[in-house]
Amino acid sequence: MNSPKRIARIAGVLYLIVAVFAAFAFNVFTKLYIAGDAAATTANVVASAELVRIAVVAELVQVTAWVILALTLYHLLKHVHSSTALAMVILVAIGAGIVSINTVFAFEGMRVATDSSYATVLSAGGMNALVLMLLDTQHYGSSIASVFYGLWLVPLGYLTYKSGWFPRALGVALVVACGCYHASLLAAFLFPDLSIVIHSYLSIPIWIFELWMVLYLLLIGVRAVKPGVNTQATA
Repeated sequence: MNSPKRIARIAGVLYLIVAVFAAFAFNVFTKLYIAGDAAATTANVVASAELVRIAVVAELVQVTAWVILALTLYHLLKHVHSSTALAMVILVAIGAGIVSINTVFAFEGMRVATDSSYATVLSAGGMNALVLMLLDTQHYGSSIASVFYGLWLVPLGYLTYKSGWFPRALGVALVVACGCYHASLLAAFLFPDLSIVIHSYLSIPIWIFELWMVLYLLLIGVRAVKPGVNTQATA
């Protein structure tokens, strides 16, 4: 377990799990939620209740894998700069907590939409409004969580850049991906009418740069470094 290449490939598998499960959950929640249309949102949730349950579980799986990924990368890269590696883990832990709590709102929206007891107490319009409010909260909570989806890439990018085990351009690319996450977040709150278009463009470099990291970890692990560079991964 102390082989840097082996640890890197374990990190690659975990990173792939995070990417696949997060993308699945994001697509499900995005298709269900229709901003400003409570009736349509509720109808979508009712029609896809089982899919919502699966997406909630997928979200919880990916945040768990994300935390384990951060710990694995800490083990791999702490010899480069221990404080930076620790900061990476802390940022992931905060982000994972936000995502986990945020997922509850999607689950509760599904419960309200499918539980007849809510329709008994509330009017149809009141129930639809409550479902929309819960999914509104989940939607914007996901945007806030993207702060940490981006921030953790800064220490990771620095460690990648300085380690000598990865292409330096990859370290720079991860920091750029952080900027894309945050630009998309600002667009969601400041320019809501344009946010979908802006997000679609900014998501391209995010996926390319993070996929580059995933594939490098999986296929190469870590590369040999120049003489004189410390490559000892501390157990």
